[in-house]
Order: sequence, then structure tokens, then C-alpha cells
Amino acid sequence: MVFASTILAQGSLNEYRLIEVSGLHDSINYKFVENQQIYDQGWDTLVQPNFWRMLMTMDDDSALINIGSTRQIIRKVAVKDWNKLTNDGKDAIRDSVKKHYGLSDEEHVYMTSGKKMFYDFEKVIPSIGRGIEIFNQNKVDPFYAQVILLIESPNKMQKSPVGAYGSFQIMRKVAINLGLKVNKYVDERKDFDKSAWASAKLIRTICIPETNKMLDEKGISYNSSELWYKLLVLHTYHAGAGNVKNAINYINPTEGNMELITTLWHTEVGAFRNASQNYSQLALASLLELDEIIYNKCKFIYYCPLNEI
Repeated sequence: MVFASTILAQGSLNEYRLIEVSGLHDSINYKFVENQQIYDQGWDTLVQPNFWRMLMTMDDDSALINIGSTRQIIRKVAVKDWNKLTNDGKDAIRDSVKKHYGLSDEEHVYMTSGKKMFYDFEKVIPSIGRGIEIFNQNKVDPFYAQVILLIESPNKMQKSPVGAYGSFQIMRKVAINLGLKVNKYVDERKDFDKSAWASAKLIRTICIPETNKMLDEKGISYNSSELWYKLLVLHTYHAGAGNVKNAINYINPTEGNMELITTLWHTEVGAFRNASQNYSQLALASLLELDEIIYNKCKFIYYCPLNEI
């Protein structure tokens, strides 16, 4: 049996469904933000999120040869076999794919390995409710807490190649500017509550205002409850406002919609490159995988009033 109701976030214009589930892990209940727009607007049918969903269920000894801009899968390969190839051999495969599909020399052909080991969503599920609570206390749509946790720390807390750290993957300088202590003795990004608080502040004071400014400059109307808008804010969170602005200026959109986001997926300008393009694709894939867990493994799903968070 399923019970749910749309509720208004306190201190926010965003409407979202907050649900509580039981029966996933013994007698423990968990809270999540439901995202019906994914299905109502057809985001779940797009190739790119489903490409990442496939990788999220594949072990890292397998990989997919794919076309970067469309995520069209060419074939599945064993990583060990790919690694045995010389660089010239790998380039020859990429060139043959480009020739066969009539792709330009600038098009990227990737070998992307399975991500099952990293995207162990059941490990992060217990922390999502706490993230929702902290974001709500900071008057930030908890959608962002849920998505960032799913993308950034489903398996374990790791430091990124560029130095982002903690459950919400905050850069060192950004963390310090937000009020966290980060030095050779202590790194408060390790503290879940402090990291969540800093992430919420970053979104409220920088990511959302900067995203609004970009859209205002283009004369694009927006509603902060729309999924395309939230995905754009996530791009700003990940890539930085300057890099997203460069991409937006390159695209020069006249409307805010799904097409704006999918165009970003194959727009490469300045430092806005592959990892930046992927971020909202990963967000959608992660939310779809979370729904798969919730609706296939939970016994009960029901409405949770905000004052019970």
C-alpha cells in the first residue's frame, strides 16, 4: 500500500513529495524526496541516464565502448582486454567507430568501465534522511541533499582528483569560505552535519543566485520547482558558476527546459568538459536507481509531514 501527498517546503517555493519507507532494512524507516517529474516529463526515457544506470549495475571488470555526445553503446568489452591494447590500437578502434557512424574528428569515443563498486546506493540510504533534515533547516530544497549524496558518496567518503572531500564533495577553499575548518590538523568536511550545512549554504547563497543571474541575463523565465532548473543548479554546484555560464553563453538558449539540459550534455567549452556534462546525467540515473530500490524492496511507502523530519 502506498500513501503520498504533495507538500510545500517551509521557507521555499519548491513543492516536492517527502516520503517515508519501511521494510528496507529490518525495522528502520527512511525518508526520501520523491521526484515525479522524472516520469511525467520523460527524463527516465532518455538514453544518457539509462546509459549510466547500466554502468551502475556493472562490475568494474567490464566496460562499454560508447559515443560521448549521445552515449550510444557500441559494444561491451572486458577491461583487461582493452588495457592490453596499445594506445595506437585503442585509437584505431575509436577511429573505426567514428568512420562507421559518420562522426566528426572532434567527437569523443569512450571506454567507460562499470561503476557498481562505487554506486552502492544502499550504503548511503541511511544518511539521506539526515541530509534532508539539515537542508530543510537551512531553507534549501532537500532534493539537492538527496541527489548530491547519491552521486558523491554512495560507497565511501573519498577525495576527488581535484581535492573535493566529504559526503558532499566540497573543495577546500570553498569549505573554508563557508566557515568550515580545513587545515593540517582538522578537516571538518569529514563531519557529515557540518559538510551538509556547508553544502546547503553553498547552494542557497551561491549556486541558486548565480544560476538565476545566468538565466536572467538570457531573459529566460524559470520556476525553482522545475526539474530542469534544479539540474542546472547542480551543474553550478559541480562545475562552478563561471564554467556553467560559459557553457550557457555558448549555447545561447532562449528557453529553460529539458532541451537546455540535454544540450549541456554535449557542450564542451573551456573547463566545462566530460565530467561537467555528466553530472546531471548521473543525478537522474541515481534517482532512478533509488526509486528502483524503494519501489521494489520496501514494504510500505507513506507521506511524511515536514514537522516530523
